Amino acid sequence: MVRGWAVLSRRAMLLAFLLLLSGCGERAWNAPYPSSEAKSNTYYSSFSERPKHLDPARSYAANEYIFIAQIYEPPLQYHFLKRPYELVPLAATEVPKPHFLDQTGNALPDDIPADQIAFSEYEIVIKPGSRYQPHPALATRDEGGFLYHQLTPETIAKVNVLADFPETGSREVTADDYIYQIKRLSNPKLHSPIASIMAEYIVGFSELSSTLGSASSGAANGKAGESEFLDLRRFDMAGVTKLDRYRFKIRLRGKYPQFVYWLAMTFFAPMPWEADLFYSQPGLEKRNISLNWYPIGSGPFMLSENNPNLRMVLSRNPHFRGERYPDEGEANDAEMGMLVDAGKPLPLIDKAIYSLEKEGIPYWNKFLQGYYDTSGVSSDSFDQAVEFGSGGEANLTEEMLARDIKLATAVETSIFYLGFNMADPVIGGDSEENRALRQAISIAVNFEEFISIFRNGRGVVAQGPLPIGIFGSRAGLDGVNPVVFDVENGKPKRKSLDEARDLMVKAGYPNGKNAKTGKPLVLNYESASAGPDSKAQLNWMRKQFKQLGIQLVIRATDYNRFQEKLRKGTGQLFMFGWNADYPDPENFLFLLYGPNGKVDHAGENAVNYDNPEFNRLFDQMKNMDNSPKRQQIIDKMVDILRHDAPWIWGFYPKGFSLYHGWYGNVKPNLMANNTLKYKRIDPEVRNQRQQSWNPPVVWPLVLLFLLLVMTAIPAVMVYRRHERSAAR
Repeated sequence: MVRGWAVLSRRAMLLAFLLLLSGCGERAWNAPYPSSEAKSNTYYSSFSERPKHLDPARSYAANEYIFIAQIYEPPLQYHFLKRPYELVPLAATEVPKPHFLDQTGNALPDDIPADQIAFSEYEIVIKPGSRYQPHPALATRDEGGFLYHQLTPETIAKVNVLADFPETGSREVTADDYIYQIKRLSNPKLHSPIASIMAEYIVGFSELSSTLGSASSGAANGKAGESEFLDLRRFDMAGVTKLDRYRFKIRLRGKYPQFVYWLAMTFFAPMPWEADLFYSQPGLEKRNISLNWYPIGSGPFMLSENNPNLRMVLSRNPHFRGERYPDEGEANDAEMGMLVDAGKPLPLIDKAIYSLEKEGIPYWNKFLQGYYDTSGVSSDSFDQAVEFGSGGEANLTEEMLARDIKLATAVETSIFYLGFNMADPVIGGDSEENRALRQAISIAVNFEEFISIFRNGRGVVAQGPLPIGIFGSRAGLDGVNPVVFDVENGKPKRKSLDEARDLMVKAGYPNGKNAKTGKPLVLNYESASAGPDSKAQLNWMRKQFKQLGIQLVIRATDYNRFQEKLRKGTGQLFMFGWNADYPDPENFLFLLYGPNGKVDHAGENAVNYDNPEFNRLFDQMKNMDNSPKRQQIIDKMVDILRHDAPWIWGFYPKGFSLYHGWYGNVKPNLMANNTLKYKRIDPEVRNQRQQSWNPPVVWPLVLLFLLLVMTAIPAVMVYRRHERSAAR
């Protein structure tokens, strides 16, 4: 029996030794990826919800742009390193400059006043040699014709994913493809989110939209045959003209210098007509085989796997024509290591894998284990990751520094504001009393405190409508809002509550009570946040108003009902926000332009502010090029807004992101979405650290084995006694 126990013990030790040896392999035991990818040049990240639209005519959400901006190539892009943000060519050979025309089409000088310009023309020249990714829509037969443009119901019944089509093809991108995509923007069937804006400017856009609407109705009634394909090549848009294989021009009404910013968005990426036809075949969309699921682009990456219940994968486009990492940037970019890859061919990585993560804590733990290359900083993990120095600067904790984790911060080109409904008789209007009331509340609502309590310091108090980095915004003490802040010791300091209470007296509400009736002032605060997490913020908001004696009634509802209140103008106060579409002051100041009012015009002016002088200056400013004169006009506009106080200017959010030391070329770019191609990974370092941070814990397995052995001993002894007795 002693001998048998010795054998079992030796076997247990051998098993433990083998387990330890297996822990010294190419991959950490708990790695969520195959061992074959241990040292691959792959970027690892996550997503939390399935992108709804990957069709560039329809997509307008950040979680969609993560993918499609790497796949599609519009004519322009933002320089990766330069600040202020600078447009540079992407698919185009140069940034197009407008040519101005009068009503009869005659050329006008560049410096002519905007009100004398009837049309602007942009000639776009695209680079030869760009090719689409491999795609079955472009697969052809040797004898000619397309393989998959006339699929039978039987063939479609056997297809579940795009990869079930074994053959793919490619071809060169031409000017026709860019024109085709612009026509798609006008197709009412697609409901492009920028159709109304483009209809205002692109000549012939609205007319084509009407024509396509009628044609689509005809197709729906069976007049266009069995296929739902509407061949846009058969229709013309008056303002979009092909010049040759690589050149086309777009004619706009009047002067609209912001148009070039739209040319950097995927709305204006090329689309082959073959893809439109392929995806329109009946039965494919029911199987999620559509442009919303499988894009087709000419950019550096292609979506090689779309499994929104597990992961999404971007792989190199083998037909990508190529691009080089920029060789210049800002003054300190070389010192910061941002030019190490200058001149190298892009993309620098081979693949990007995005895994589904619906919960923040598992994502955070995997980041700390080294299985995600980057991470945001949630409120739950903020104290573990970030600490503030004596001067208020954000620093990483010792735990993060020990793992060579780095921090990137940037003030976003966004604003959150508290809006006063200017159509409301109590809080809105142009009377001195109501203006004083809004100014008093602007002083009392302390957004410095809000940022500290609810955003872990991740924000900058706004002094006006223009975020930092947008032309027209004033930096430093020049940008301080004198209605709300004084300047003391070279720093802005919020005015005292005593000054706010004096304004309440001027407004006719001493101590928050109506001077005529003695009744307390009651205001309604519309909130789209009805969950338990928002309770603390709503209580904080009540306290801010209570300082002035104002009773704040919280009217919480869902977002759809909240939007309806804004459309009808039935609310009084609410928190709202805006993200920049492009880095131009017009994109923020139009939020307060009278003809853009929410109630009367269904525009984005959610507070229904309408000041004739501000409107006049906006009309003068909006189509100007950036210049000292434009800055002067913007300064006047901002002064008017501060005085009228239709918003409490809230804060500009500050983004905090973490990344591991093996992840290179990190420089926040709040305008560009196509930055994956610039990122660099050191997979050797990553793999080493993953193994060192995730050592195998084998003792529980050894202990379990020993327990099994100990449990088996009595049974062995009984068995052997039985054998001996049987032998006797």
